Amino acid sequence: MPGVDASITTAVVFDRGGLDALIAALKAKGFHVVGPRVADDAVVYADLDAASDLPAGWGDEQEGGRYRLTRRKDGALFGYTSGVQGWKRHLYPPRQKLFAARRDGQGFAILPPDPPAAPLALIGVRACELAAIAKQAKVFGDRDFADPGYQGRLASAFVVAVECGEAGGTCFCAAMGTGPAVETGFDIKMVEVIDKARHVFVATAGSAAGAKVLDGLKAPAAAEADKAAAAARVAKAAKQAKTLDAKAAARLKEHPDHARWDDVARRCMTCGNCTMVCPTCFCTTVEDTTDLKGEHAERWRNWDSCFTIDFSYIHGGAIRTEVKSRYRQWITHKLSTWHDQFGSSGCVGCGRCITWCPVGIDITAEATAITEGARKAAAGGSKKAATSGGKGR
Repeated sequence: MPGVDASITTAVVFDRGGLDALIAALKAKGFHVVGPRVADDAVVYADLDAASDLPAGWGDEQEGGRYRLTRRKDGALFGYTSGVQGWKRHLYPPRQKLFAARRDGQGFAILPPDPPAAPLALIGVRACELAAIAKQAKVFGDRDFADPGYQGRLASAFVVAVECGEAGGTCFCAAMGTGPAVETGFDIKMVEVIDKARHVFVATAGSAAGAKVLDGLKAPAAAEADKAAAAARVAKAAKQAKTLDAKAAARLKEHPDHARWDDVARRCMTCGNCTMVCPTCFCTTVEDTTDLKGEHAERWRNWDSCFTIDFSYIHGGAIRTEVKSRYRQWITHKLSTWHDQFGSSGCVGCGRCITWCPVGIDITAEATAITEGARKAAAGGSKKAATSGGKGR
């Protein structure tokens, strides 16, 4: 994952034709270009051939349990809030072959791995998504047991970030400290600026590779007015309706018996949507397959979810058979015990889990209800004890 070269500070400005040239330059360098486009009534991250593939004039409405594409009047190419799923699908595919083997005499010989795919160029990565990529890089970057697939795809990737110009209904990245401003992890970052006179992109390089690509566009330097307009758009996106006290949420593990767990269990369908769209969840299961003759065998790793009963199965049965135990495992790990494992929260505030929950369960509301309720109960107990102590003297 690229860092940011502090010595590169020059911003340039280009129009839609310049963006087309940027995509063409990346393709010419051999990158497999992936970015946002409209498919199945949603914005998804898929293959791009040109800027014409981008979701021009499309925005979205996102609330608890609701996602709708909406038509914009300004023709913005990045006017949506976020794609249905993050970049995890490309950096950590839902189904990966770990190895293949063929019968060799009385045993099996491991076959050579498949050749690596073309390096990825990711177009339109948001600040919260960059934070998610960094968190997964830490999860899969164990010094002794690093995941070579993830690390290889990320190391070779070229990242074009786009800073948000407005917040969605379920966004809370500002509360989690992950956005909306893009600060690290990019080769190029852009802000889309649209007014009555122009539709341009103010772009800055974050790496030597990014600077080289921008230089090749021969784009003019951005004026101070361009930079100010870009900064104003990002500042607007920081005004978000949802929030979360991340420090309080980190103490969720202290309240395993709170009554709210039963309340949310009555609403939760244990469908696992929240874990499938979450850009940091990494639970998997392993599947072994063979051909009919038993001559060829493969081992595959597939996405799984802590909401499935089988995920907690050990000899003798599943550990988490109740809905509340599975929801509690997910949210407590995401907001609390992730700190114990990786030194930070596992949530980046993208809001996808809220949007794509069929019944609109809101992670910010649930965490707040539990931690605030526990705080008030503790305060009430202390006050009662102090009052009783006073009467006893």
